[in-house]
Amino acid sequence: MLPWQADLEGRVDEHVIDSEALRGNPLNDPHRRPLWVYVPPGYDDDPGRAYPAIYVIQGYTGHIGMWRNRTPFRQPFVETADQVFARGEAPPAIVVYVDAWTAYGGSQFVDSPGTGRYHTYLCDEVVPWVDAHYRTLADRDHRAIAGKSSGGFGAMITPMLRPDLFGALATHAGDSLYEHCYLPGFAQAVRHLRAYDGDILRWWKEFQSRPAFTDPADDVLLVALGCSAAFSARPDGTPELPVDPRTGELRPELWRRWLDWDPVRMVPEHADAMRTMRAIWIDAGTRDEYYLDLGAEAFRRSLLDNGVSPGVIHFELFDAGHGAIDHRYPLSLAWLATRLTERTCR
Repeated sequence: MLPWQADLEGRVDEHVIDSEALRGNPLNDPHRRPLWVYVPPGYDDDPGRAYPAIYVIQGYTGHIGMWRNRTPFRQPFVETADQVFARGEAPPAIVVYVDAWTAYGGSQFVDSPGTGRYHTYLCDEVVPWVDAHYRTLADRDHRAIAGKSSGGFGAMITPMLRPDLFGALATHAGDSLYEHCYLPGFAQAVRHLRAYDGDILRWWKEFQSRPAFTDPADDVLLVALGCSAAFSARPDGTPELPVDPRTGELRPELWRRWLDWDPVRMVPEHADAMRTMRAIWIDAGTRDEYYLDLGAEAFRRSLLDNGVSPGVIHFELFDAGHGAIDHRYPLSLAWLATRLTERTCR
């Protein structure tokens, strides 16, 4: 495999969205955001044809430029996604790469006083912009969302909250079953915070003053801070951990706010929406360090228990940990494109 950029059969258009929803956000992050739109081979040759659209979102600390990252002996997703369509492995579709980076490393794709209105940005600004500028089949039965890790979380919750926009999803090791995926990390965070007298914002100030990830505490505390900003921030935007930062004891009211965002627990309340999905892809590695294989199992069970047809679900566990599973993304992309196109070609 050649270690440099390959030519695409389709095309990636790079845009910048000026977001009103993100203007004045609490972290003073840019409100002008990059947006990439991939169009498949043949898009320019048939101006009368419209296409389904698949939105892809990233895991925590992911940003849009990382879709082109090249690791040894692997191609980046921009190229492997193009190959899905160039090789005829799926009907053609538009692929939209969305940026939801924050100063904390991510937004969890929710509206929060701690980070900003990223759910509103995605649903009420990005989707209408793409439909206005590209030949999409502009309805929920031809629109899907996909992601890994925190992106998989966003892919699970967004169709629950906005079934008018999204009729299909793919989640790769998406954050779920929070008692297993998050609580072990908070135990580690409390130990690390001993060096900062239990003050995670004191760690954050130091983190910003030196090269990132040069301290073993950085990975754990960044996720704890950023997710607390998304799920349990005060009205003034101050993140609050759902555990006591000195003892690790749960703070029940704050932890309840986190559990309210657990996709496994959200399904019953949003069962009507999930029963309308055309396609749901769920997968995870059996050695996932955050136990998201258990979350995947629980999410599927919750869907089935709440009346979602097994015929719309693709479920798979495979031998892997949490990282280096990007080879799974083209599989779900092809599956989603096929399911969105069935009985709807025009």
